[in-house]
Amino acid sequence: MNSDTSMTQITARSSRFSFQLARSAAVIATVTSSAVLGLWSAQAQAAEVAVAVAANFTAPMKKIAVEFEKDTGHKAELSFGATGKFYAQINNSAPFGILLAADDTTPEKLAKEGKGVAESRFTYAIGTLVLWSPKAGYVDDKGEVLKTGDYKHIAIANPKLAPYGTAAMEVLNKLGLTAQVQPKVVMGENIAQTYQFAATGNAQLGFVALSQVMENGKIREGSAWQIPSNMHEPIRQDAIVLNNAKDNEAATALMKYLRSPKAHDIIRSYGYSF
Repeated sequence: MNSDTSMTQITARSSRFSFQLARSAAVIATVTSSAVLGLWSAQAQAAEVAVAVAANFTAPMKKIAVEFEKDTGHKAELSFGATGKFYAQINNSAPFGILLAADDTTPEKLAKEGKGVAESRFTYAIGTLVLWSPKAGYVDDKGEVLKTGDYKHIAIANPKLAPYGTAAMEVLNKLGLTAQVQPKVVMGENIAQTYQFAATGNAQLGFVALSQVMENGKIREGSAWQIPSNMHEPIRQDAIVLNNAKDNEAATALMKYLRSPKAHDIIRSYGYSF
């Protein structure tokens, strides 16, 4: 083989190698570009929604929000408090996109006033009221402690702001104990503060939401009387999309997610029904 032939072969091999190297680089660039584009696209599609959540629904909603973000990529920014206060804030243009109320009347009112999307409203949970004490064995299963107990204080949520407080007063009226119990009432601004009064011993008893003392179907600690549902009006808790989020993808996705089997399992584990 002469030197010219050898040089030609070397040049050919070199050209093929350069072509293969260039093609590999192009493939890598394409894959990298696609990955970056996909990541950018996913990020671009993700959205956020500010959610006003009734205080009684704090624990389940925190869990739901984590699963919601994992499953959809969207994020729910949560604020917790009394439904009555949220209503006032929404009337003053607070930037919430969804209200998860502790009643069904507030979302209905917002829809009628043109501040919420009427067709988005639905009952996401039905709450359960309990009389609870952190002391084991203190509350009996019929609530006789209300008549016979030596308690100095009983915590009740403000019935003007919190539906669980309204339900508690309905129970006392039905039992004929309002006048007897009223002097001992320590009033919480919302159901979260009401629970804290009882949990810290500032009140020996408290009318609280079952969800605050139950997890995975069991009372975590203390003793409780689960109030029969016929002793007060049903605590229907409705959700509604507010006007400023009617085109928000995260709001639409969250309202759908609250109806999902995964969300329902979480909600039931805290003592709610549907």
